[in-house]
Amino acid sequence: MKLTLIVLTNFYPAAQQAVSYADALASTLGYDLVLLHVDRAFHMNPYLFPGAARRQPTVAEEEATGAQLMQLAQQLRAATVVEQAPDLQPDVVEDLAKRYQPALFVLGRPTPGSEYSDSINASALQLLRASQFPVLIVPAGSGAPALPKRLLIAADCEEFMLTESAGCVRHLLGNREVEPTVLHVSPVEDDRGCTSALRVVEHSGLLTNLPKARLRGYQHANPAQGILNAAADMKADLVVLPARRRSYFGQLFHRSVTAQVISTSPVPVLVVPAQESSDEHRNHEQKLSEFQLQWPRG
Repeated sequence: MKLTLIVLTNFYPAAQQAVSYADALASTLGYDLVLLHVDRAFHMNPYLFPGAARRQPTVAEEEATGAQLMQLAQQLRAATVVEQAPDLQPDVVEDLAKRYQPALFVLGRPTPGSEYSDSINASALQLLRASQFPVLIVPAGSGAPALPKRLLIAADCEEFMLTESAGCVRHLLGNREVEPTVLHVSPVEDDRGCTSALRVVEHSGLLTNLPKARLRGYQHANPAQGILNAAADMKADLVVLPARRRSYFGQLFHRSVTAQVISTSPVPVLVVPAQESSDEHRNHEQKLSEFQLQWPRG
């Protein structure tokens, strides 16, 4: 089955930037496109208005939206189909993933400071929860779409493995000449941490079929800001962030390094779902159990 990119779209600039970027990728790599339209408020955060009644669109409204999406699809270079969904609930995402086997989902990110600039985290989180597929966040105003060449892969020293659905990232990144760099950010110079981060990424399989990755350490007290500064210094075209389950399932997701980077990065960010190695999973479960035993019960 041909690989597919599913793009969450509407008629506003951020989403249109995402469509343009995805079309450039798909047409070059031979992928298909799916333009997925959902109501903007619930696309950005379906729990924004808890308990609020959702007004169902009329048939005429759906047909008008569909017609405009078809008109957009006809202007794209990649083979494109249109889908409309009432929301982004997990069952909707799972159904789309089952029918289209997407390589990844693509979201446009509004300009930082706009009304919905931070709520892109909720969309990325929900997609990762529901589908475990990679998510590509394309910032508004990121420039003319082009295939990424200079890849910056940020990593720490904890082992991880790609999920089954994330394996297509190898095809996406390894189908041409690229220049991968593995980045390790630390508050002090830490050569051991740098080499460990490179080893972790190599063992994960993320670099399969890619040229030999360069290694770079970057000193900064804030990991997210360190990643952003390094990306600017290296003129990276794409930032790649492995996201372990415990990194994006918790309620503090909006404070995580991943969330900070995707909220402010001027270049596209590819969030790749990863799972812990068996040893790391056991260690994490043991620490969680110890914490639960120590936490006072009400």
